Amino acid sequence: MSTAELDGITVAYDDLGTGLPVVLVHGHPFNRTMWRPQAERFSREGYRVITADLRGYGETTVVPGKTGLDVFAKDIARLADRLGLGRFVLGGLSMGGQIVMEFHRTYPERVAGLLLADTSPQEETEEGKRVRNAMADRVLAEGLNPYADEVLTKMVSPENVRTMPDVAAHVLGMMRTTPREGAAAALRGRAERPDYRESLTKVAVPSLIVVGTEDEYTPVSDAELMHELMPGSTLAVIEGAAHMPNLEREAEFNAVFARFLKEIG
Repeated sequence: MSTAELDGITVAYDDLGTGLPVVLVHGHPFNRTMWRPQAERFSREGYRVITADLRGYGETTVVPGKTGLDVFAKDIARLADRLGLGRFVLGGLSMGGQIVMEFHRTYPERVAGLLLADTSPQEETEEGKRVRNAMADRVLAEGLNPYADEVLTKMVSPENVRTMPDVAAHVLGMMRTTPREGAAAALRGRAERPDYRESLTKVAVPSLIVVGTEDEYTPVSDAELMHELMPGSTLAVIEGAAHMPNLEREAEFNAVFARFLKEIG
């Protein structure tokens, strides 16, 4: 693990391999270890893979209050500057995918390729705003343990929880160890997320959209919408995975990601 002091916070990150830089952004309420299988494989195959804990998550500084997607995107830009990255492939899952969309909207010239996994481009609904802010209040009061237990079989399909106990334990462990103040701040920020559909129509770099067939949070229809909006994008639907196809179906996910990276160079 390495750390960087960026705008008053300490960011924990891993920087593995050499070659075309690939920055992978984790979702909520996880940390950079959700990308460990991809970081380990692709850093051996000629890519420089960077994974960082977002502010409020993992081993990065917790900032209470409200953290918008724009703040997360700026943190990624600052870390990229610190690491000497010009243009790079940028990927994210769930909230991480929305951070990627915000980054592309703000810094399109820095993006060499996009990976959007199990995510959605629409702005938050009024009901969604209420639910996210209520959940923020709840995790501040209770911590993440009750929430983690409730949502495990949505993050990882019930069948995969049964047959892949190591994956289930990894996902549950990430959720349970997320700082409550960081999770709540991100929930409040996501409640105010904008609509990214228009900016996706302007994507002019190779793009890969991935979704699990069993995903209840961001269903296949959301992925199909992004595919329609993004000229020349590739859509990969992963059978038997829920919200975490990179862990639930590691081989299948890595295969489509490898083909995508080879197309970029």
